[in-house]
Amino acid sequence: MIDLDEHGRPEPPVAADETATLLGYLDYQRATLEWKCAGLDAAGLNATVGASTMTLGGMLKHLAYVESWWCSQRLYGNAPEPPWDTVDWEADIDWDWHSATEDTPEQLLTLWQDTVARSRSLVADALADGGLDRLAVRPWSDGRVPSLRWILFHLVEEYARHNGHADLLREAVDGRTGD
Repeated sequence: MIDLDEHGRPEPPVAADETATLLGYLDYQRATLEWKCAGLDAAGLNATVGASTMTLGGMLKHLAYVESWWCSQRLYGNAPEPPWDTVDWEADIDWDWHSATEDTPEQLLTLWQDTVARSRSLVADALADGGLDRLAVRPWSDGRVPSLRWILFHLVEEYARHNGHADLLREAVDGRTGD
């Protein structure tokens, strides 16, 4: 049984093994992003704060890319899937952020939710095939190869960093606050 907090986020387990704790925190961070983006229209997902061009819609698309990059492309060596397979990253290194304004809220949420579901499945397969020590198929340019453990901790870090941004953006849109 998974305990949910007042915002519907799954609470990480209080006393569990390393894998369950790590995955629990990652799912909590994912749910925090989803909560911060819930119920917003295109204007809300495209709102900015101050001088920053960062938006919640861009964040959803960026984190969908991060999930795909680490859990599919890096961990398994898979080719990029749509929409990443046709992006000219040299023309716009921040395409994931910038192109989100062209997508509807439904498209952004579906892309992110589908990518997270795919990542969960790929991670489950990797855990069954080597556990947290399983190495990625695609090494870094310097030859080092990250483990599944490193990839999952990196995803937690990526979500935690951007969820701080999401707090500010959501408050600017409609005043909603909370951790």
